[in-house]
Amino acid sequence: YSKDNNSEQLPGENLSSDRAMEFPFLALLVSGGHCQILKCLGIGKYTIIGGTLDDSLGEAFDKTARLLGLPVGGGGGPAVEALARDGDPKSVKLPIPLQKRKDCDFSYAGLKTAVRLAAEKICVERGVEAPEHLSHEDKANIASSFQHVAFRHVEIRLGRAMERVQKEDGIHTLAVVGGVAANKELRRRLDVLCSDQSEPWDMLVPPPRLCTDQGAMSAWAAVERIMVGSSDLADDQEVFARYPFSSTDS
Repeated sequence: YSKDNNSEQLPGENLSSDRAMEFPFLALLVSGGHCQILKCLGIGKYTIIGGTLDDSLGEAFDKTARLLGLPVGGGGGPAVEALARDGDPKSVKLPIPLQKRKDCDFSYAGLKTAVRLAAEKICVERGVEAPEHLSHEDKANIASSFQHVAFRHVEIRLGRAMERVQKEDGIHTLAVVGGVAANKELRRRLDVLCSDQSEPWDMLVPPPRLCTDQGAMSAWAAVERIMVGSSDLADDQEVFARYPFSSTDS
């Protein structure tokens, strides 16, 4: 999945329907460059509730795709997603990250290592040199198990954040954005998560083709800011290689 510039993909018009989103709402940002949960209060007004301690979800997909020798020309995420459909999500035992931490942060570095070690163990059992030489069935099981645990991690952290903002702010709308939001299994599981809340949540997700369209994201960011009269002059501006959405909510 591509690395996105999603800071202003969060608010505004719901790209998958004719209904406009209204503030405040909760956003799950999952891409090759970010993995965050944000409380969105207005254009440019975001509070980070949780973020990744190391790697992003999209990066974990990319590394898993390379480990299995999948074609990554169109992104490792779609390749793993397609392969995972042929596998058993519970066939390879993998640990859910941060089980002992009761916050909303993410971590995928340990899961990446666990996937590699599991793949190497299967290689020894099958007598092959590298994971890329495993059978389609073995690779599909690895991909499916990785995706299942990666998304279970999202469900746990996001569910905790949803309970918090619903109680504190009365929020019951979720926006899912970023390249990984194009994943159909993630959409399905988050839809179930929203429906299973004591007070069901509305979930809004852009069409898959727009989840990785950086041109659309950048253009819409400009539209949103212009509509509220927000503009940055070039003079006296600090430059950030990775734009900070806000300070972390304590």
